[in-house]
Amino acid sequence: MDKTLPIILLILGVCIFIILSIFTENFESMNWFLLIIAGLFEMLFAICLGKANQTEGIASKLWFGGFLLCLVFSMSLLIKVTKALPIGTAYAVWTGIGAAGTVLLGIIVFKEPATFWRLFFITTLIGSIIGLKLVSH
Repeated sequence: MDKTLPIILLILGVCIFIILSIFTENFESMNWFLLIIAGLFEMLFAICLGKANQTEGIASKLWFGGFLLCLVFSMSLLIKVTKALPIGTAYAVWTGIGAAGTVLLGIIVFKEPATFWRLFFITTLIGSIIGLKLVSH
């Protein structure tokens, strides 16, 4: 399973990127959706990097490949949405999604501690992301 995940990420990423790039060219309302997808890819590149550090040999190389692919997809989508959304808001939302998702996946995948304060501040971060969306023009 570990060896197939980067391949699955590649296929999923290419499909999402192609479909969204083709069908969202003229739809301003899709920029927030694309920003969420970019944030999810940021989260995935952090997880792939963590898994690459935990494994050895070909598995490590495959995870590192998944990291690079997710990085490219995430940055490409971020570049696309910043043409329509304010850079400060887009960047804050992108990093917030990546940070919150990475912490939550770290708890699930890497068995990191799920303390009250970690979950409290992740909830606060998610609330801030929603707030930025609500006050953006």
